[in-house]
This record gives sequence, C-alpha cells and structure tokens, in this order.
Amino acid sequence: MTITYALGSSLYLNITNRCTNRCSFCIRSTEHGLGEGIDLWLEREPAVQEVLEDIERYDLSKYREVVFCGYGEPMTRTYDIVEISRRLKAKYDIRIRINTNGHANLIYGKDITPLLKGLIDSISISLNAKNAVEYQKICQSDYGEDAYYGMLDFAAKCKKYIPEVILTVVDVMPQEDIKKCENIAREIGVTFRVRHYSG
Repeated sequence: MTITYALGSSLYLNITNRCTNRCSFCIRSTEHGLGEGIDLWLEREPAVQEVLEDIERYDLSKYREVVFCGYGEPMTRTYDIVEISRRLKAKYDIRIRINTNGHANLIYGKDITPLLKGLIDSISISLNAKNAVEYQKICQSDYGEDAYYGMLDFAAKCKKYIPEVILTVVDVMPQEDIKKCENIAREIGVTFRVRHYSG
C-alpha cells in the first residue's frame, strides 16, 4: 500500500482513508483518482513506525516539505501526526504541512490546536463554500452545518500556533463566491488560496 508519495518538491504522507466529509468534487470519487500510477487506498492504517520507516526510503534534502495528505482526513489521526512530526523535526530541518478539512476539534471534542505548536509550519484548510448551507450541500459532512462553523473556528485557533494558515477553495466556483470566501479568510486573518480542480 502507498504510505508515501512524491509530487514535485513535496513528499506526501497517506495515513488514513477515513474522512468526515463526502465532498462532491473529491478526487477519491473520480475514476482516475490521483493518476501518476499512485493508488492511495489503504489496506489498513499504517502505524507511526511504518510511516517513519517509509519516509526513510527518501532523501529528504531533495524535498521542500512533508505534507500530510492522502485519501482521507489526516487529522482523524492527530496524535499520530504529532508523534510523526516530532520525530521528523528532531532529525531533519524540513517544513511540515497538513492539508485538512478543519474538523479536528469536532472529531476530538476539544481544541487540539496547541498540540501543533512548533511542529506544523503550515496548515491548508478546505473552505469550499461561502456559507454553512452550501458547505453541507457540497461536502455532506458527518457534522451537518456545524462542520462549517467548526472549520472556521479551527482556522482561527490555528493562527495562535501555526505560522501559516490557509483557507482554500477550488477554481470551479463562481467568481462571486470565490470573492466572498476570500473575504471570510480576510475577516479571520488568514491566507486565502484558490486551488485548481483537476477532477
């Protein structure tokens, strides 16, 4: 099974297939998936040590960053992310990013953002919609419309502990909606990015 995979200057870590959303545009729903001959469906979730051993197959000096991002929501394994990141930071001078739907605090029923301090350099959070109703229509979250408000609260809390916090949307959204989402990011005080949809 594929635990690690390289794309460009980043080394990605695929640690779970679990997710609290079922987004209509998710790459998991497309026939070709990620492409590149990479199959990210896991037979089981790899243990922390397995992830670290798989990373050792690479020369990390060739990569700009390590990114927790695969066929699932990585923050369902927040405590494992913390342990993996701690071990990586102790051994390498490398940037660590998480791509997430921002539901970690909802998943754990408490604020886990302090755990990320000093370990995570960047966190990219999928905003996906300009309001809770549209978010739920697109993302079909386990948490209903509360998912949207929980995600925004998570982004705001991350600012205290992570140097770079980014809210993202896909470029197939109407320009008017993209602008409204950009304003939301500005109000929270985080970076905004439009990512390309290749589904």
